[in-house]
Amino acid sequence: MSTPSVNTSAAIPAGFGEAAFEAFLSTRDEPEWVTQSRRDAFKSYCELLESELDPEEFRRVDLRAMRPDRFQLNAASELSQDSADGNDTGTILKGQAEFAGHVTHIDGQLASNDLSAELAAKGVIFGDLAVVVRDHSELIKKHFMTKAVDSETDRFSAWHAAFWTGGTVLYVPRNVSVEAPLHSLITLQAEKAADFSHTLIILEDGASATLLEETVSATTENLGLHVGAVELILGKEARLRYVQLQNWNQKAWHIAHQAGRVENNGFLQWTVGGIGAKLAHIHQDVVLDGRGAEAEVNGVTFSTDKQIHSFYTQQAHNAPATRSDLLYKQVLRDHSRAIWRGMILVEPEGQQTNGYQRNDSLMLSPTCRVDAIPGLEIEADDVRCTHGATAGRVDEEQIFYCMSRGMSEYEAMHMIVEGFFQTVFDRIPVEVVRETLNQAIIKKLGFGR
Repeated sequence: MSTPSVNTSAAIPAGFGEAAFEAFLSTRDEPEWVTQSRRDAFKSYCELLESELDPEEFRRVDLRAMRPDRFQLNAASELSQDSADGNDTGTILKGQAEFAGHVTHIDGQLASNDLSAELAAKGVIFGDLAVVVRDHSELIKKHFMTKAVDSETDRFSAWHAAFWTGGTVLYVPRNVSVEAPLHSLITLQAEKAADFSHTLIILEDGASATLLEETVSATTENLGLHVGAVELILGKEARLRYVQLQNWNQKAWHIAHQAGRVENNGFLQWTVGGIGAKLAHIHQDVVLDGRGAEAEVNGVTFSTDKQIHSFYTQQAHNAPATRSDLLYKQVLRDHSRAIWRGMILVEPEGQQTNGYQRNDSLMLSPTCRVDAIPGLEIEADDVRCTHGATAGRVDEEQIFYCMSRGMSEYEAMHMIVEGFFQTVFDRIPVEVVRETLNQAIIKKLGFGR
């Protein structure tokens, strides 16, 4: 295990103006192309701040209370050994399974990193983006924000491209199979800390891997900001299972652009668990570029109090005989809100596409709200594309029936919610993920104990 030494550079000013940007750059040790890409992105960010966000994506997302000037990037963090090991960070995945490697980030800084010697000998790279971008510059340059996430999509993608702090890189060479899962932990610890971590996964042709990633807050009280990006790049016949469990506290803002691209006969299984955050908005794209490419996207969210969970998903079919299957399940309680806008896009080349998307919502309170909007945009004539969305209240007769059989109201609710999520759980082959999501849901239900 490696733990970085403490950087004693001067503090970076709060906010994200020019002074903060220049101070941030002064703390970086990066190739020239990275510095230049940051400067280009910062220029775009300043320009895009003057432009309206896409109303199709952001019409229902109220960002007025976010106030970026309250938050601050950390040049370095003095970490205790417990923090570096992930022992006091709130992680719920670490220690639940045998992992082939770990990467831990706290407040945007690398805390620890390890990888089995066997995988390293096979050419697998698993570590901190800030380190890998120096040690493997040409590899990262080819893939970093060039194929999946576009830095000029909107102000948030440009903001991230200018200020990314580090993040997790997984590279698997051609025909190498990583059997045991890998684990990435991203946590916010300091008050008003900002994290701009970037996850980049590159699987060469015929490679396979599983990465479990979780984002957590070390306390329930501290304000936090995460503006992130995820890029999943799969070669021909590559297979990736990627799980992201978002479990920030309810004072954190979570904004991210995420995209996966899949070549011929590749397979991507992407599972998202949304439990935490004050407001979470995810722009999630799945792009099938090669014949026979497949993607399965699973989503589980549970919103309580005044939380807002928002997802803007797109399934793009750019080649023939591709298949995408998206299933999101959302549970809401109290005054929370869930927003989902989904689109299946089929290009003229996407003949024999099989596309499916479905969003189901279960409302436990009369004061919560769901906005679910599926859509299709098809330019090919030989396709099979379907979509749907449902929303409804818990059946009081089901609760009464369970309680008449000796269950408490809490137990009855848990059984109903667990049953509602079961169709998604059945699609997740990694047992530790199913169990972790279930335990997070039990904790989230919270009442009656």
